[in-house]
Amino acid sequence: MIVILDFGSQYTQLIARRVREAKVYCEILPFRASVEDIKSKKPTGLILSGGPSSVYAADAPRPDPGVWQLGLPVLGICYGMQLMTEHFGGRVKKAEHREYGHAEIEVDHSNGLFGGLETKIPVWMSHGDAAEEMPGDFVRLAHTKNARFAAIANLDSKFYGVQFHPEVHHTPSGSKILKNFLSNVCKEKPTWTMESFVQTQVKAIRDQVGQGHVICAMSGGVDSAVAAMLVDKAVGKQLTCIFVDNGLLRKGEKERVEKNFKGRPPHDGRASAEHCGGRFHAEVRIIDAAARFLQKLAGVDDPEKKRKIIGNEFISVFEEEARAIGPVDFLVQGTLYPDVIESISVKGPSATIKTHHNVGGLPERMHLKLIEPLRYLFKDEVRVLGKELGIPDEILQRHPFPGPGLAVRVLGAVTAERLELVRRADYIVEEEIRSAGLY
Repeated sequence: MIVILDFGSQYTQLIARRVREAKVYCEILPFRASVEDIKSKKPTGLILSGGPSSVYAADAPRPDPGVWQLGLPVLGICYGMQLMTEHFGGRVKKAEHREYGHAEIEVDHSNGLFGGLETKIPVWMSHGDAAEEMPGDFVRLAHTKNARFAAIANLDSKFYGVQFHPEVHHTPSGSKILKNFLSNVCKEKPTWTMESFVQTQVKAIRDQVGQGHVICAMSGGVDSAVAAMLVDKAVGKQLTCIFVDNGLLRKGEKERVEKNFKGRPPHDGRASAEHCGGRFHAEVRIIDAAARFLQKLAGVDDPEKKRKIIGNEFISVFEEEARAIGPVDFLVQGTLYPDVIESISVKGPSATIKTHHNVGGLPERMHLKLIEPLRYLFKDEVRVLGKELGIPDEILQRHPFPGPGLAVRVLGAVTAERLELVRRADYIVEEEIRSAGLY
């Protein structure tokens, strides 16, 4: 476990993705996180992100002072390095030449971060401030023409700082630099894989559910399919999935869910070698509610009103089915890590952009306990997890589709005829993209 403290950088999530690509697990915490919160994660190292502030400003974000006494290796990136410099008695000031873009560092000291790399390395800079003086116990690891201290370290305390951004694509050796910190400094081993994730999550879900019953709203999309498959692996027949055919779906969506999760072959009679039916044990209820949704949408042409009507009607259908199932204790929700990060971000809770049509409002109204097995994964990791679980590419690699479906692609009032026209047009576009090898 590596803990990343977020000081408001646009690249913070990218740091996390790079660490995980090195097969080391990490989590992002807001810069305000207490030492107790950090220690509870049992990290082997800390990374301090960049950020837009100046460390010499009165309202500059600073971590709990106790982070420096944890005895953990620390890597400060850009603003993180400047925090480290200032805290230990160095000096940071406004740079004479603001650096934004490509630069080349010259390595003075290869210990720790730069082992196995060339002495001149292209990097990406993005800063208006710079370290003018190093703290007394630090050594210079690298410099550029414009920055006397492009990288510094206290080798005894294992505190490292870099002025550039190793996490971005424009620093070609950045992944190697981060891996050096993880393996050489933090002594982490690359053991975090989707196989290990499945094992830990299956156990966690079983412990949480016990003998309870679980329901999952299955949309046909990537997140709900992967979440359902993971929960199914954990509790099998204690799970019931509900797929609501609201008449607003893409062509063949219902049939695709039937084929992959109910084990039925396609309508042309050919058996599919890819479907999940042999590995999926939960009951899948497919509810034909197209007439209900069309009736509710009659004469409505405002897209936001359509969204609300569809969301409310979905909840009504889902509640009816949940009651028919009997006592239900848990609801599976496909929350992803970016949602979690943004809700505790440096700027506070994020604004609601849109509600997910499948689960918006359900926990409050139904008083169900949530199971969020994807809560600490990024979207690309969800796809890798789906592959590990045996979900076919036709689900995992699908293009995104609006929650309210074709209703918001129909301009004006929604009718069965207009829906069919848009559905056929959408299918033709997808077919052409696929036949061109561009999907």
